[in-house]
Amino acid sequence: MVKWLSRKLAQQVSAVALMVGMLASPTLAKDPFRTSNARPISDRTESAFRAIFEKGNYTEAQRILQQGDPNEPLAFALKGMMAYVNWQGETDQGRKQALLNEFRGYGAQTRTIAQQLAKSDPLRGNLYQAVGTIFEGGYVAATEGTVRGIPQILGSLQEAFRYLDAAEKIDPKDPELNLIKGMIDLLLTTTLNLPLSSPNDAIARLQNTAQPRYVADRGLALGYRDLRQFDKALQSIDKALQAAPDNPELSYLKAQILVRSQRHNESIPLFQKALSKRNQLPAYTVRQIESELGRAQKQVGQR
Repeated sequence: MVKWLSRKLAQQVSAVALMVGMLASPTLAKDPFRTSNARPISDRTESAFRAIFEKGNYTEAQRILQQGDPNEPLAFALKGMMAYVNWQGETDQGRKQALLNEFRGYGAQTRTIAQQLAKSDPLRGNLYQAVGTIFEGGYVAATEGTVRGIPQILGSLQEAFRYLDAAEKIDPKDPELNLIKGMIDLLLTTTLNLPLSSPNDAIARLQNTAQPRYVADRGLALGYRDLRQFDKALQSIDKALQAAPDNPELSYLKAQILVRSQRHNESIPLFQKALSKRNQLPAYTVRQIESELGRAQKQVGQR
């Protein structure tokens, strides 16, 4: 579960980190989170972020990230997320271990670069030290298991929350902070049932102050899905799809929500739409979609 949390957080980091008013001041490159007080996030990092969260195109993101920004912790968080996702889908044990080592290394680099950034931008510096720390917990979960590794995992989460609290003291309405912290809080409460935060507080963050909107709406859809509030989940995913209609992961998420609403027949075209872009998705995600499509087809007697 904690391993799954690490992957999901890293994805939303980047959503986790997770584009509507995302074109920031032209003099400050492109900040995917802010329309005012924009940060100097490079065009390459912003393009990789958009490739993942707007287009659901991991192949394009992987290519862009080969020439990442050495001073931007978001770039290394994205690289770490990509390594983790690829690790999940890898079957060769040697390559699998290499990808896990990459994930650990990018997590450490995220944290190191964030420490340096904290001197000039303490909010984002603390925010990405939290992300790097959570990656460390994800590595422990992947190597030790959630039972043996739970003391270290919980320690990482507690340390991450100290960084997040420090960032929030600087600007409690910052959209990047609220996107990432909202996603973390929802995942902790709805997936792990850890009493470290409130789902209502997380939903309020994502609804009111998180940006970009379609990543925040994706997070709301995930949270409402896991809270079994399916009407609200569908409203949120439809908003996300309006802004990013070509993202196959959003079609996949809507299909999942429909399945949980016992609307299996409606889910099938959405699973198929997601699979029509299989070449840009991680192998692990493709296998999951294929499996869930097969179950939905079986429910309606198509197989």
